[in-house]
Amino acid sequence: MSIIGYVFANTLNYSGRARRKEYWLFALFYLLFAAVFFAVDYKLGWFDWDLVLGPLTGVWALFTFPTNLAVTVRRLHDSGKSGWWYLIFWAPLVGPFIMLGLMLAGGTHGDNEYGPDPLGRESKSADSSL
Repeated sequence: MSIIGYVFANTLNYSGRARRKEYWLFALFYLLFAAVFFAVDYKLGWFDWDLVLGPLTGVWALFTFPTNLAVTVRRLHDSGKSGWWYLIFWAPLVGPFIMLGLMLAGGTHGDNEYGPDPLGRESKSADSSL
């Protein structure tokens, strides 16, 4: 199964961890389709600049919101953060930049409270006990 298929199959899974590759490939997939739907909305004169939305882009955003939320929560889990950190995105001016930094940051090595390391790395504490 492809990474995109895996992400969509886990739309309602808000537990566990998602590595950067999983998150960013989904983000790329989402943005490519959003750009296509925007272009179609714009070309057909359906795009409303006051709402900054067209019907196709709106349906795409609604359809993918649960998947986007789930993969973002799992990505936050990878760095040891609660899914509630998603709300930081809505902080005026700085929220999107903080969220970008969190999505770009590497995950914790080894298991954390949200599950095993998706990259299969050993924890540093396990290495030091050898």
